[in-house]
Amino acid sequence: MTPDRGMAWDLARLVYEPMQPHDLDDVTALETSVYPHPWTRTNFADSLRSGYHAWILRDQPGELLGYFLVMAVVDEAHLLNVAVAARWQGQGLGRLLLNQSVACARGLGMESMLLEVRPSNVRALAIYRRYGFHEIGRRKGYYPAANQTREDAIVMRMPL
Repeated sequence: MTPDRGMAWDLARLVYEPMQPHDLDDVTALETSVYPHPWTRTNFADSLRSGYHAWILRDQPGELLGYFLVMAVVDEAHLLNVAVAARWQGQGLGRLLLNQSVACARGLGMESMLLEVRPSNVRALAIYRRYGFHEIGRRKGYYPAANQTREDAIVMRMPL
C-alpha cells in the first residue's frame, strides 16, 4: 500500500490499536530509526505502565507505520511522542496520527493539547503550526543534542 502524496489514508484499511508490551521492539526500532536522540524501550515501557494513552498504526501485513503517546493531566493532554516510519513520511500519516491523538484527548475530556518540539525539527514545527498549535514558550536546554550539548524545546499548545 503506497498512497500518492495527495491521497488520504483509509483508516479502515489500517490497524489502529492501543500499544501493548509486545509492540515495544517494533516501536523502539522505529523510534531509533527516525530520531537522533530516541526514547529507549524502557521509556516506552514506563509510559505503558503509567497508563499513558499509547496507540500504534500498522498496515494490513503488520508493518508498524507510526505511533503516538498522550498523557492526560487535569484538563490538558500532553503529546509526549509521535513518529512515522521514515519510508512513510510525507504521505499524510503524521497528520493522521495527530488527528487521532487529538481525538483521543477530546475523548478524555481535555480542553487543550501541549507538546514540545526541537527548533531544529523544522518539518514537525511546520506540521504543528498548520494544525493550529501556537508557541507559548521555550524550555532552555530541554533536549540532548550533538556533541554533548543541549537544545531548547519550543512549547506549543492548541485548544481542543
